[in-house]
Amino acid sequence: MYIIGQEEIDAVAKVIQSKTLFRVNNGLREAQQFELELAEKVGVKYAICLSGGTAAITCALIGLGIGPGDEVIVPAYTFMATALAVTSVGAIPVLAEVDETMTIDLDDVEAKLRPTVKAVIPVNMVGFPVNMQRLQDLSAKHGFKIVEDSCQADGGSYKGKRNGSLGDVGCYSFNDFKIMTAGEGGAVLTNDRQVYERALIHHDGGAAFRPYTGEIKEPIFMGTQYRISEVTGAILRVQLKRLDGMLNDLRKTKKTIMDGLADVPGIRFTPSHDPEGDCGTTLGFFFESEKKARRFAELSQVNGWLPYDSGKHVYINWDPLLTHRGACHPAMNPFNMEANKGLRMDYTKDMCPQTLDLLARTVYISIRLDWTPDYVDKVIANCKNAFKAL
Repeated sequence: MYIIGQEEIDAVAKVIQSKTLFRVNNGLREAQQFELELAEKVGVKYAICLSGGTAAITCALIGLGIGPGDEVIVPAYTFMATALAVTSVGAIPVLAEVDETMTIDLDDVEAKLRPTVKAVIPVNMVGFPVNMQRLQDLSAKHGFKIVEDSCQADGGSYKGKRNGSLGDVGCYSFNDFKIMTAGEGGAVLTNDRQVYERALIHHDGGAAFRPYTGEIKEPIFMGTQYRISEVTGAILRVQLKRLDGMLNDLRKTKKTIMDGLADVPGIRFTPSHDPEGDCGTTLGFFFESEKKARRFAELSQVNGWLPYDSGKHVYINWDPLLTHRGACHPAMNPFNMEANKGLRMDYTKDMCPQTLDLLARTVYISIRLDWTPDYVDKVIANCKNAFKAL
């Protein structure tokens, strides 16, 4: 959580005093207003706010018509939810390496493309931007869809365009660890009316009975329940107003630290596809060995950490995927489905060695908005001292 305070408390109080917390047929329409404001901020036609980032990716895939018989390429470094969303629609995740930018390696993506690949999910891990121009070029050439997983990069951008507006559909998360937060929450973002309608139906099992039903051209199907309440919508409307200020302050702090360390011999920052669009939540250092990375994290005393140690974000720890437990009921398990026979599902812990190597030689420092100028100076000094001692 970055910033939350009295404004959010007042917004929640207003909803409670209205005595109508359900978003449907509600006079305040906090959730609906947030969707309109978010779509305008990101620069897309449609936004749906729902229960979380995983729900957003799932609805995005549903919106694109992804299902059994399809492969979806996901990076080997992301939260398991990126792959979980793929199996939840009956498709098969294909793991791709990441490169030194800590985002999906597009050389590896290109090498793994084949007609069964219907989508690629690039992930803006810890706010780092993906090379979306090249991915868009590959999409145009090979015909797959792009689902932007920007769940760790709300409001960031690439070449002046907001995350979530660069693919066929984008996804945000608003849980407690994200730039914007309501404790939980997420969003689907798209310019495609068909994707929007399908995602809208899937996220609301009561879609057949809603006021908007007459505007929907897609046949209403049996969806699920990922709706948010008016309380979540109210909090997120306040958080959205804070977003650009938070991003600006995070980016300023990151640049100050990088400038302060620029003259350190041998320093290598994590490279970026767009430093200006980077969310500024994380400063990364790259080392020639895991030993040096761990030593730097220890000596710097600024809560440095290795992404390899994050566990849940590294594919070798995704036991349900590695062991093909894709659903509770065997008949619903995509790894058992006839349509998926012949697809790539032979997962091994050594299948993405480049990713494991890079994660073990990288150190992150998570940047906070409550750091004072004096503390930022301390971070710079500590890092300099740590590099000298290596």
